Amino acid sequence: MNEFELIRKLTRNLPTNKSVVNGPGDDCAVLDIGAAGSLALFKTDSVVEGIHFTRETPPEKIGRKALARCLSDVAAMAGTPTAALITIGLPKNFSVEFVQKIYDGLNALAREHDVAIVGGETTVNPERIFISVALIGSIPRGSVLSRSGAKVGDAIFATGELGGSITGKHLDFEPRLAEARWLAENFSIHSLMDISDGLAGDLRHILTASKVGAELLKIAIPISREAKEIAKRGDAAKPAFVAALTDGEDFELLFTVASKDAVPLLDAWKQKFPDLRLSCIGKIIAGEGITLRDEAGARPFTGHGYAHFS
Repeated sequence: MNEFELIRKLTRNLPTNKSVVNGPGDDCAVLDIGAAGSLALFKTDSVVEGIHFTRETPPEKIGRKALARCLSDVAAMAGTPTAALITIGLPKNFSVEFVQKIYDGLNALAREHDVAIVGGETTVNPERIFISVALIGSIPRGSVLSRSGAKVGDAIFATGELGGSITGKHLDFEPRLAEARWLAENFSIHSLMDISDGLAGDLRHILTASKVGAELLKIAIPISREAKEIAKRGDAAKPAFVAALTDGEDFELLFTVASKDAVPLLDAWKQKFPDLRLSCIGKIIAGEGITLRDEAGARPFTGHGYAHFS
């Protein structure tokens, strides 16, 4: 049983109440807590030594990544982050200086995005460091974006470049908060999420939630220089374009819009964010699953992104 199968099993009969607008199934929960004009976003995420970082990782980057992952999920809802609680588990022989530097990196990113760190928990965890972040944020009422709104005929877009994040991007990525809010404010975005487990894996979440399929153009996939270099050196057992589809921790935006909005969106994006690539990578189609089209024609793509326990 992989991560997503376990999640489906555990979330079948969760208790709910009248505050829940959107529960499990999107990047953040959406809650109505009575705030005038806005809804609350609620998210938790964690990083674990040996999975998301090593003991050799600079501690400032560990702390930054722990918060940045949650910020990316708020971006996936086109929201604004507000405050966070930090839980950290440490082995008994931990270095105080090392932990302080973790918090230095976390605090620096929090200040950059005006996020208050309002408390948390410390605990012993044998052998490994882990950090869990619980984050709250907000979105305007009436503007909830989810994974379930993709429509047949939509254009599929991705920001940035994909694949090869293990060379450093997984520690240094920029949560696309400003870009997502701009998209939501200026265009009718049908579905939105961030790419954390690989394009193919995360796109499948949109397709499953929206009950549609997708056709991707191989030539349009924005492959990172790092993924190309890894493939060229022979350090990976997969071509660069497959790495761009299946590597995890890109933390870019993945979204769909009506095809009529595709060209105006691209033109406006180039004016607003000239230093960040935006690629139209395919279209939403009837059916299910992912089809990859290249010069030889179209064929099913069965690759998936990263999943814990698999």
